[in-house]
Amino acid sequence: MRFSDQIGRFREGNPAPLYLQLHQLIRDAIAREILAHGDAIPAERDLATEYGVSRITVRRAIGELVEQGLLTRRRGAGTFVAGRVEKNFSKLSSFSEDMAARGRTASSSWISRAAGTVDPDEAMALHLSPGAPVLRFARIRYADAQPMALEFATIAGYCLPGVQAVKDSLYDALDAAGMRPVRALQRLRAVPFGTEHARMLGVDPGQPGLLIERRGFLRDGRAAEFTRSYYRGDAYDFVAELSDI
Repeated sequence: MRFSDQIGRFREGNPAPLYLQLHQLIRDAIAREILAHGDAIPAERDLATEYGVSRITVRRAIGELVEQGLLTRRRGAGTFVAGRVEKNFSKLSSFSEDMAARGRTASSSWISRAAGTVDPDEAMALHLSPGAPVLRFARIRYADAQPMALEFATIAGYCLPGVQAVKDSLYDALDAAGMRPVRALQRLRAVPFGTEHARMLGVDPGQPGLLIERRGFLRDGRAAEFTRSYYRGDAYDFVAELSDI
């Protein structure tokens, strides 16, 4: 089936710019779920030929949809319908639990995992003395094989027997050890992705991302976790329920 048969063609007499008409056709098709999460968008040259417009027109329409987070470009693979994820900021949960709750498959690829001693930032965040042992875990987090976030976690050494205790979910390992955090303090801010982080997430350098710093605490008040997570800004929405009660 031709792409235009799926999403429709330009309406005769429509005075809107052609790029805006194509933008709206694709946007409406995503909203009506004619185009689903993960569906591929034809190449720019193919869309230009099918709709009888220039590639510059197509590039502008697609570019705005990427900026709005509705489409995502995967280097060397093409352009796809993005599946945005809502992360509830008021619930303490792991990445794996968030993905499972949304019917998506979480996976990881390890960047590094190693035992060491605290650096000054970790010592302050975890309330540990200089020289205290910690375990560090760095990995790329995926949802349905799409890179979504970079996670750099430091765990107090008394929480786990070693780095090999963590398989897929860090919180599962902490839970099994009886050391899962019961509360956390989180801070979120916008950051541009540097070259190396952008490469690992398959996005362009300078693209906006979201950095979350989390400090997790045990029931007895001890700090257990200090995690810095860099989320793709085009794939994540963070929500929190507010009440005056």
